Amino acid sequence: MIKSILATIALLCWASAATAQSGDNEQDSRWSIAIHGGAGTLDRDRITPEQDKDIRAALNQALAAGSQILEDGGSAIDAITATIMILEDNPNFNAGKGAVFTWDRTNELDTSIMDGSDLSAGAAAGINGTKNPILLARAVKDHSPHVMLSGEGANQFSRDQGLQQVPPEYYATPYRLEQIDKLLSKEVSAADIDYKFGTVGAVAMDQNGHMAAGTSTGGMTGKRWGRIGDSPIIGAGTYADDRSCAISATGSGEYFIRLGVAHEICARIRMRWPIALEEAQRTVPKDAEGNYTYIIHASEFMLSDEEIQQIADDVIAELGELGGDGGIIYATPWGQAGYSFNTAGMYRGRATSEGEQSVAIYGDEE
Repeated sequence: MIKSILATIALLCWASAATAQSGDNEQDSRWSIAIHGGAGTLDRDRITPEQDKDIRAALNQALAAGSQILEDGGSAIDAITATIMILEDNPNFNAGKGAVFTWDRTNELDTSIMDGSDLSAGAAAGINGTKNPILLARAVKDHSPHVMLSGEGANQFSRDQGLQQVPPEYYATPYRLEQIDKLLSKEVSAADIDYKFGTVGAVAMDQNGHMAAGTSTGGMTGKRWGRIGDSPIIGAGTYADDRSCAISATGSGEYFIRLGVAHEICARIRMRWPIALEEAQRTVPKDAEGNYTYIIHASEFMLSDEEIQQIADDVIAELGELGGDGGIIYATPWGQAGYSFNTAGMYRGRATSEGEQSVAIYGDEE
């Protein structure tokens, strides 16, 4: 009989985890959020003290905006939207204002968003003209029957939705213009220019236990032929599921696509949870008849910080074995928020209802 009960719990955990966690969060008001602004060769000798200060200030501003929404009982999807908009408006990152230039000296921006409560998602690729691309991704999710739009069709949809439009020169900054000029004049290679990935993203869990993830980027400096990376690809650069986690990625997009990094991490967490629950059940003492004296309910059980981190690290290690660089941020239904990356550094930050709030740049920072 007990084996049957455990088997049933394992098979139905995908539903019970979300439901039970929702009730639990409503009781203790837990929330969490993690953000990123790119990963790469972020060594201290490559970043000036002024840049360090500006980037940390931007990360703190974005983190504070998302945290306030969550603390006030707002939704995860609203929190990450507001957070990413702030990063898109900051020229220190490769998203929105400050996006990199293509080979043709134009801007082609990519973005996506996903709501873990119902697995709804929206994405746009190869766009320009929209001030905040993440709002276009959200509009695709909320107001269209599609998941992804691209190019001029996506631009038209943005205008139809009344989203704020900007002229082409809005995205340009002196730094990005210098980058493309050096590349086109053959002074440097694309690899030298893209030593860091300025993609921005956010993931969150709100007080109702719902997850959300979003990502926004300008892509690669000097990209050609309408190249699209992982950022607008649901399952590669962005994924959210109340049953497991929320993920946003940054890095060498082709490898994230090949490995399906965002979905892969969430799938491993989702599959690990019922196994870990059954393992925990086996530690409960049995009575004289061999029956467990207590049945651990799904709402009482969570994966540990170490297990979550190990799953994320394992997938990023596989990414590295393929030849890919970059990292991810994660949030879980149990309130954890963190990161994993295989580069020298990663612009990142996290905050929780437990009082944690931190931002970091370099790999040796906590």
